[in-house]
Amino acid sequence: MAQSPGRGGTAPVTDYEQREVSGWTGWVVFGGVMLIMVGLFQLVQGLVALFDDGFYAVRSDGLIVNVNYNTWGWIHLVIGILAGLVGLGLLAGNMVARIGGVIIAVLSAMANLAFISAYPVWSTIVIALDVIVIYAIIVHGRELKASPY
Repeated sequence: MAQSPGRGGTAPVTDYEQREVSGWTGWVVFGGVMLIMVGLFQLVQGLVALFDDGFYAVRSDGLIVNVNYNTWGWIHLVIGILAGLVGLGLLAGNMVARIGGVIIAVLSAMANLAFISAYPVWSTIVIALDVIVIYAIIVHGRELKASPY
């Protein structure tokens, strides 16, 4: 432990005092919560694709990537589960979760871009949330690790 110059050099500096945490830490928490929400949105989208393919605006042959809705359902389910788990890891300040969060958000955005003709509004909202998650993780991700919260 280092000695604190402001205390006459006698009192040790605690780990909490050595950390410099800015107000941007909230962005990473927000990004983690948004990643969990994106995971839930992906789960809903996947379940609807699996159980009610007549719900969407076009048939599966009208999508950018011509695969049936069952395949899209499983893709969205897997991304949703991974996004939720990585979001929890991100809230814990895990470095691997930061890397995984960016990868999952990019995959989610790409999957929704390919799925956009089936349900344009929902896919656009999920893509926008993915961009916010990527911003929060990349720009302010290291600050959550140093946060005392």
